Amino acid sequence: MGVGLAAWFAVAVVVGLVVGGMIRLADRREAASLPAMPEPATAAAVPARPRRLPLPPLGVALAALVVTLMTIGYVLRLAGADGPWATTLSMDAVLSLPRMTVAALFAAAAVLAVAGAGRLPGRRTWWLAVGAVAGGIAAVKAGSTVHAQAVGELGSSVGAAGALAVSAAAAAAVVGSLWYLSRHERRDRRRVLGALAAYGAGAVGLSAVSSAVTGALGRASSWAAAATYVEESVEALAGVAFLVAVLAGVAPRWVLPADRALRRADDALTLDQLEPAIRTPARDGSTA
Repeated sequence: MGVGLAAWFAVAVVVGLVVGGMIRLADRREAASLPAMPEPATAAAVPARPRRLPLPPLGVALAALVVTLMTIGYVLRLAGADGPWATTLSMDAVLSLPRMTVAALFAAAAVLAVAGAGRLPGRRTWWLAVGAVAGGIAAVKAGSTVHAQAVGELGSSVGAAGALAVSAAAAAAVVGSLWYLSRHERRDRRRVLGALAAYGAGAVGLSAVSSAVTGALGRASSWAAAATYVEESVEALAGVAFLVAVLAGVAPRWVLPADRALRRADDALTLDQLEPAIRTPARDGSTA
């Protein structure tokens, strides 16, 4: 699955770069046409280092949900349960409830990122690329067969170790590409890329570990079940962190504490604002 995920990552980033390049000039014109917003009076007191974002109630609820689903699947695997319910609640079965929940997290993040790209002038390239990557992950997690085909073909060509190395390199290249896209603004980069890196570590690194343990001891082994549980739980929690990171960028008031001041001029254009802030020049030359 790691190879297929890396392949989807690469395709998604290419799409984001191409689309972003096509609209870059339009973004610059639109951003230049917007009136400048004054900095808050307390801007000088704001620390240069970004403050850590506490996990909002939505994130806590989603984290509890995915951990509960994975734990149920783990217990059923240990008990040797079989049948429709065991398949539906399996940690890693195609179209199982836990797997589809993780896919839904990334699908929601993809929709929000694309919607944010339509509202935030000058940042469309970044958010379109984030949305494309999230959509690719959601498609793979929901049951795409691309990953299985890629794993089989690459594994037969370069072996298991080579396939893991290629997967890790491809995932690193994708994260690096997104880092490059966000080089001029760092507000959302750390959160979004940190969550993607955590997901990549689970989907590529921990997936290789669980596959090796399962191949050596069998799927019914308690060690194999534990390895799968750790892998899937890391992926699920990374999905929650990724969704929260996207929300912090495109709809900050949905996840930020109520007393935290918004510090960017284009925060007035985010999805959580019903109407963009419109200010007209006053007679004395200031803005109202």
